[in-house]
Amino acid sequence: MKHDGRANDPDKRVLRREILQARNRLTADDVREAATALADRALGLPELAHARTVAAYVSVGSEPSTLVLLDALRARGVRVLLPALLPDNDLDWGAYTGEGSLTRVRHGGRMALLEPAGERLGPDAVTGADAVLLPGLAVDARGMRLGRGGGSYDRVLARLERAGAHPALVVLLYDTEVVERVPEQPHDRPVHAAVTPSGVRRFG
Repeated sequence: MKHDGRANDPDKRVLRREILQARNRLTADDVREAATALADRALGLPELAHARTVAAYVSVGSEPSTLVLLDALRARGVRVLLPALLPDNDLDWGAYTGEGSLTRVRHGGRMALLEPAGERLGPDAVTGADAVLLPGLAVDARGMRLGRGGGSYDRVLARLERAGAHPALVVLLYDTEVVERVPEQPHDRPVHAAVTPSGVRRFG
């Protein structure tokens, strides 16, 4: 499935650039403080309180940090799945068993990603998750998410739809990244909630 219009939408490109510039101005202290608040807010979500399996991701760079949240979910006995990027930009999945279970992988010229080092469970493993935590750059009042433009999570959402799976879809963001409107394409799917350090916003 190709979405050639996705990354080339000029409105999306401009918004991505603005948000990434703002993130790059954050200090290490800003990121650390936001991570603790974000984890507290997310752990209070009923969707995560009752989840047995959560598909999540390891934040990179100045993204809202997820490691505090991942460890807290594991401490609750939740099975946490993390993505591994495939050559075609699709995602495989592996189990998170603590920071020691992560390995740093560089994909071409992009930034290095922390991925699960253990057994690969296959792209369809995500369909068994009760909740999926999505990375993003922004979300709007309708729950439309702005991603980085690689299309990996478009594939995940399409796979969930094909499988008839309906996990809670939650995007993790900074407070300023809940915006009025995100440009969208026909294949874009809304999320159910956004968690930021100061609170939870629900959609639809």
